[in-house]
Amino acid sequence: TPHSCKTVPGPGMGDFSYVGIDAILEQMRRKAMKQGFELNIMVVGQSGLGKSTLMNTLFKSKVSRKSVQATSQEKIPKTIHIKSVSHDIEEKGVRMKLTVIDTPGFGDQINNENCWQPIMKFINAQYEQYLQEEININRKKRIPDSRVHCCIYFIPPTGHCLRPLDVEFMRRLSKVVNIVPVIAKADTLTLEERDFFKQKIREELRANGIDVYPQKEFDEDAEDRMINDKIREMIPFAVVGSDQEYQVNGRRLLGRKTKWGTIEVENIAHCEFAYLRDLLIRTHMENIKDITSSIHYEVYRVRRLNENNTAVAHANGLPQHHMTSHEM
Repeated sequence: TPHSCKTVPGPGMGDFSYVGIDAILEQMRRKAMKQGFELNIMVVGQSGLGKSTLMNTLFKSKVSRKSVQATSQEKIPKTIHIKSVSHDIEEKGVRMKLTVIDTPGFGDQINNENCWQPIMKFINAQYEQYLQEEININRKKRIPDSRVHCCIYFIPPTGHCLRPLDVEFMRRLSKVVNIVPVIAKADTLTLEERDFFKQKIREELRANGIDVYPQKEFDEDAEDRMINDKIREMIPFAVVGSDQEYQVNGRRLLGRKTKWGTIEVENIAHCEFAYLRDLLIRTHMENIKDITSSIHYEVYRVRRLNENNTAVAHANGLPQHHMTSHEM
C-alpha cells in the first residue's frame, strides 16, 4: 500500500535526512526576479480629486498622466478619454512595469448618465486582447498582460452619502474588476465627519450588493478572513496625497502644509494612505492579480467561448440546447 514518506532527522544524523525541498522558494524568487512584475492600476473619479497626486505619492515618482505630459491646464474632455502611461520602476533589484490608466472626463459633465460604459468597454477590451493571444495556435510563451488589475474609485469628500453616479459605477464595475474605493482629499473632513461618512458608505455598499476588494467569497482560509475583515472594516480608505516634501521635527516627510500644521501623508493618525499603500503594494498585490486572472478574466473567458460555441452550433445547424450545459 502507498504510504507517505516523511524524513525526520534522527539523533546524530546531521544533514543526512535533508532533501532540499525548501530550495524551491529560492528557485521561484530567481525566476520572478528575472521576469519582473506587472501591475495595471486604473484611477476613476471626477477631476480635481487628486488622482494624479495620489498615484505619484503611492509610487514616490512621477507616474501619472499629468506629470508625464506636463502640459498647460487641460480642458475637461466632453466624453471620457482613457489614457494609459507605462513606467519601469526598480527598487532593490526588483523590476516592475507599472501602468497607470487614467479616465479624464469621468463624472465632469452635467449629465453623467452611462458614463461608466467607456470604462467597462476598455476593461473588457483588455480581457479580449488577452483571450485572443491565449487561443492563438502559436501563442507567446508569456502573454503581455494589459488586464486592469485594480480600479481605485475616488469618492468626493461630501460627508453625506454616495451619489447615484458612485453607486451605479461601483455596482456595475465591481463585477468585472477589483474596485478599491477611497475618500479623496480626506483632510477636508473632520475626524467625526470622516468616520460618519465611511460608515454611511459601507452601509450603502452593502444595501446595493456592491462587493469591493477584498471580496468575502475569495478568502481562502480563516487567517485570510481575519486579515481581510480588518481591511473591510476600514474601507473606503480616507486618503490624502502629496508629492511635496517637508521637514517636521528634523524628519523629511511627504505632507500638506496648512495654517495649523503639516498633514503627514504616511502618518496613520492623520490619514489612511499608508493602509491603502500596504494593501496595493506590500501585502495584497499578488492576490489582486490572482483574482483578476482566476475570477474576473475567467468569467469573461467562459462567456466569450460559450458565445463562440453557440455561434458554431448555429452555423452547423445544431439545436441550441446542445450548448447550454456550460452556459452561465
